[in-house]
Amino acid sequence: MNKLKLIEAELLKKEMPAFNVGDTVRVFVKIPEADDKVRLHPFEGVVIAKKGSKAQESFTVRKVSYGEGIERVFALRSPIIERIEVVRSGKVKRAKLYYLRSKIGKRATKIEEKG
Repeated sequence: MNKLKLIEAELLKKEMPAFNVGDTVRVFVKIPEADDKVRLHPFEGVVIAKKGSKAQESFTVRKVSYGEGIERVFALRSPIIERIEVVRSGKVKRAKLYYLRSKIGKRATKIEEKG
């Protein structure tokens, strides 16, 4: 079997929760502190984009911190991601929520809940 397919099969074993664009998620990222110490740092925000498939899937999370918008792109099967929690499911009509970049305050984070 091809080495690339073996690596891909190994990555696909990692369980990830089902989430979509518009959902608010909390991503726990491993940050190395010392030689053998690792700290978990949560990054909570709205998923504004998803792309790719299988092992190469990635998603973009946006949050507003102290009035400044911060976006971070994560590879879904990355080893630096400890776990992903879905905080709130959102109801959106678009695949990419790039229009949130121009919104300020509550308008940037308020997305209708699924119900």
